[in-house]
Amino acid sequence: MPHFHIDYSGNLDAVVDVGRLCECIRAEAATIEAFPMAGIRVRATRVDHYGIADGDPKHGFVDLSVRLREGRADDVKQDAIRRIFEAAKTFLAPAMQEHSIALSVEMRDIDAALSLKYGSIRDHLGDKV
Repeated sequence: MPHFHIDYSGNLDAVVDVGRLCECIRAEAATIEAFPMAGIRVRATRVDHYGIADGDPKHGFVDLSVRLREGRADDVKQDAIRRIFEAAKTFLAPAMQEHSIALSVEMRDIDAALSLKYGSIRDHLGDKV
């Protein structure tokens, strides 16, 4: 863990390179000591049906949800979410100057007893772990 899930309004495809946004978030997360590299997952889902503010279709949104296993201190989580938020905000700044976009970021703890994991990524990272 952590897992990053971006929901974004479909009207942003023409103005935001969502693949690069995913990489921006992954790269920032990889610099955060509390986030094991092998556990980082970033994915994005385009949302085609939504309503925002006054209903004008010019409005868009990027909503980033961060899930991670419980056990990190509050100050560590607050620093991490601030850094992720700033990276996303900086990345989106050019698009936000020209377009109506709402950015939100939220972090949630996952109960480890209710979240089972299995994978071989660590076996293939070599000395990057």
